[in-house]
Amino acid sequence: MINKRLLLEKTNNEFEINGVFNPGCYQEGDFVHMFYRAISSTMNSSIGYAKLNKNNEVIERWNEPIIKRDFEYERHGVEDARIVKVDDTFYIFYVAYNGKNAVTAYATGDNLFNIEKKGIITPIIKYSEAKELMIAPQRYIDQANLYIKNVGEDVLFWSKDVFLFPEKINGKFYMMIRILPEIQIISFNSFDEINNDFWSNYLRRINESVVLDCLEGRHVGGGCPPIKTPYGWLIIFHSVDSNRVYHTSVALLDLNNPLKVISRLKEPLFSPTEKWEKEGVVSNVVFATGAAIFDDRLCIYYGAADKRIGVAELSLKELLKKLC
Repeated sequence: MINKRLLLEKTNNEFEINGVFNPGCYQEGDFVHMFYRAISSTMNSSIGYAKLNKNNEVIERWNEPIIKRDFEYERHGVEDARIVKVDDTFYIFYVAYNGKNAVTAYATGDNLFNIEKKGIITPIIKYSEAKELMIAPQRYIDQANLYIKNVGEDVLFWSKDVFLFPEKINGKFYMMIRILPEIQIISFNSFDEINNDFWSNYLRRINESVVLDCLEGRHVGGGCPPIKTPYGWLIIFHSVDSNRVYHTSVALLDLNNPLKVISRLKEPLFSPTEKWEKEGVVSNVVFATGAAIFDDRLCIYYGAADKRIGVAELSLKELLKKLC
């Protein structure tokens, strides 16, 4: 059984007066640090901050952003943060939007409240160039053509839903990414390896990196950072059907080889059913981006209709039974 409830709404603070949603979360004991997307009166986005206790009660909320827009590549938005800690370092990945291009940037630090922006991590490659590199099914080419048609010949690769696994696997970083319409995973030894040559080589063999394909009709994309369980990596992701309804779906990946899918629920874990999920800036959206576990209670934090933040609570054991 899944219990859903509305958790956070916009305030009269200028930076979040038009909505709050898509919260990145980091659990610290009985508390959850939430870095959520906030929309200002000018429709620009920044990252707000709230702290929750284990009962999902808000015990602290800032009146100004915790992550602001600092660079030209993010002048219209810093959005949809995902947070993991690998060894002693926090990694915060977020979408940077300049009004035309949406890329993923990241920041790091040994303290969640004192991070340093490191710049863009995803390809700085035009879709028109990427098409020439990709030896991929037609659906990838169709997506490239769609963005070129809608935005322009010089639009950069639209890169979202990027985050790390919360620990190294066989000594390597593993990163979940989304190149439409599917979800891929890459691995690397050091962030120094990630440059345009890396991405060009990756695009030439993108089929080797696909982990979750689109069964739902339109596309899939990453959601919450992976959760390690004794049975595999629990992956909570979003799936979009042919009617553009966003659902929350789940899969289980092998602990040592995350490209191996152990199981995947045939139906969504949950879908927009509440009025506040069905009506908003973008209607019919549940967009999971963070999670926490308190004993057997799995809490999934998500954006609702691009306007509010909700939480879905369920039994982790029961969910794993369905997947194992």
